[in-house]
Amino acid sequence: MVMDFPGLPSRLALVTSTIADRQARGGWSHPVTIIAVTKTHGADAVRAAAAAGLTAVGENRVQEALAKMPEAADAPVEWHLIGSLQRNKVKQVVGRFALVHSIDRAELAEEFVRRIPSGSRQRVLVEVNCGGEAQKAGVEPEALPALLDSLAAMPALAVEGLMTMAPFTDDESVQRSTFRRLRSLRDDAEQRGHRLPHLSMGMSGDYAVAVEEGATMVRLGTILFGERVQ
Repeated sequence: MVMDFPGLPSRLALVTSTIADRQARGGWSHPVTIIAVTKTHGADAVRAAAAAGLTAVGENRVQEALAKMPEAADAPVEWHLIGSLQRNKVKQVVGRFALVHSIDRAELAEEFVRRIPSGSRQRVLVEVNCGGEAQKAGVEPEALPALLDSLAAMPALAVEGLMTMAPFTDDESVQRSTFRRLRSLRDDAEQRGHRLPHLSMGMSGDYAVAVEEGATMVRLGTILFGERVQ
């Protein structure tokens, strides 16, 4: 069933207003990219996002994204892969996603290097498990410096920043400490010579806190499109 998401413009306006307010509170002035997370929705959600003025959509699963891309080929958006990624999917990712948010180990990065055509580069973020949750993907914070050094030696990868997910909780102090830790890790890495302008952090339930803590990208699904189709 085709859905036009008539509530999207007003929902987006509220999100945009919240971002401006929280940036002011945090003392930030950099642009914040809203990534419209369209997982479980059809290509109509991608087109609705583009019509509302959004320029990036995010997908968690490679196969779902690849099926949706040709259906939404008329939407002027860039595609972000925001979910965990297995090595056997890398060959399907290269050349199709503008930014991969979930590099968390050297072996995965090396698979990208093997698959990226000569002379090309893949933009990536490094996912960090800042919440200390065993079930979450992401490099452990203590291992991040070594991983960043390894990636710096792979010119086919353009490492542009870090990504994290906060624990699923309404406790704002837990959210804030998670996002603040990612920012601190980024600042430490930049002191060591890495240039990492982007912090991808914050989803529908915690994006306001993430923006206040310096997010440059937020990944929003439910707050834009409503509850997901199962």
